[in-house]
Amino acid sequence: MSSDRSRRGLWQRCQRRVDTLSLADPFDIADFIRTLAAHRGRPIELVPVTDRPNLPCGLLVTTADADYILYAADTTPLHQHHILLHEAAHLLCGHQDDGATLSSAARTLMPALPPALVERVLGRTVYTEPQEQEAEIVASLILSRVSLRESPPATARAPGLEALFNRPDPRSSGR
Repeated sequence: MSSDRSRRGLWQRCQRRVDTLSLADPFDIADFIRTLAAHRGRPIELVPVTDRPNLPCGLLVTTADADYILYAADTTPLHQHHILLHEAAHLLCGHQDDGATLSSAARTLMPALPPALVERVLGRTVYTEPQEQEAEIVASLILSRVSLRESPPATARAPGLEALFNRPDPRSSGR
């Protein structure tokens, strides 16, 4: 019961956060990131990455001067938007790394280098599981909100359904 209550609380907190966002119509992910950077008073650089077999799809690196969002350049635009929104959600939610987690990640990712050096390079890139869940929910809620606005009306989708199944759409009569 407590777990259901905490999940519900997380969703409600994420929904409230997304409800406070002013999302342009039409939505443009680059404009959203620029607005977030302006609000934070520091640049956010988007860094497309390819050939990343051992890296995650997205990564947020915070340095003293800027935030960098690395994202998979070799995936679909929708997936890229989700990655960018997930990493931006860490910034929106004010997530901080857990020092112990970051130190552990530093030792795991680059065992030959001094952990302090790796931690300085990694910046804010390792989050706790609840923070990952929160970022994922916020990203999904933003995508859902902007997708609902951009969905074409059912009548505009009908010809696509007919072509997909190679037969008339049963909802359209007299065709």
